[in-house]
Amino acid sequence: MFNILGRVFFTFTQRLAMANISAVIITKNEERNIARCIESLKTIADEVLIVDSGSTDKTIEIAENLDAKVIRTEWQGYSATKNYGNEQAAFNYILSIDADEMVSDQLTKSIVAVKLNLTTGTSFSFNRLTNYCGSWIKHCGWYPDTKMRLWNREDGKWEGDIHEQIVFKNSVHIEKLKGDLFHYSYYTKTDHYAQADKFTTLTAKDAYLKGKRSNFIKMLTSPLAKFVKAYFIQLGFLDGAAGFQVCRISAYAAFQKYSKLKKLQQGDEL
Repeated sequence: MFNILGRVFFTFTQRLAMANISAVIITKNEERNIARCIESLKTIADEVLIVDSGSTDKTIEIAENLDAKVIRTEWQGYSATKNYGNEQAAFNYILSIDADEMVSDQLTKSIVAVKLNLTTGTSFSFNRLTNYCGSWIKHCGWYPDTKMRLWNREDGKWEGDIHEQIVFKNSVHIEKLKGDLFHYSYYTKTDHYAQADKFTTLTAKDAYLKGKRSNFIKMLTSPLAKFVKAYFIQLGFLDGAAGFQVCRISAYAAFQKYSKLKKLQQGDEL
């Protein structure tokens, strides 16, 4: 009897000692992904906060049915929207996750294990493994795709409009956790091409503002260099047909970036 009471008391005090985590997810029309994402957070997050920017599908309905808290805001860019959500979160420790991602079982165990020791000055990173049209991509430069996603918001915030990252105010200790964050990136090649077109417009505009310029040589050599690097040097061929498609569209994106940059140089609008 005393042993049972002792174990119950120990478990109770452990839970009191655990830091609370707010999982923050930005969304717009993510009804295809959001349930899977939220379900994967059940044993990790003490709060799931959805920051929605104009969804017209069932994203909000699905999230609320899964007991997530939903707030609405206009789109302010990736970093600003994420930072807004972090400011609204109930707890200081933030787990930032995208709607098309989910926490694997092994990563779940790793996060639960460190909840006893979450303190200011310690942040956590982990690998992201991408599922592309039903295939896991373990090469092509896509894996290991290490992300820093669990940290105390008092230590830093998101910065950058395209490839946003957490910038810390002070020196922090970063510990890498075991387990993967699963990323369900594209369901079809059409999705991939659409995303490539969207991001190459953003990267071309960013490059232009930074004073970078394009020419026909860059338009021809950059796609070739990108494909050779991803498919041969980074072993994309080991991912089979899916790997070839990833490398092919990566080369296409390189061409689009420099092509759009050249258009901006000529005074054309994108």
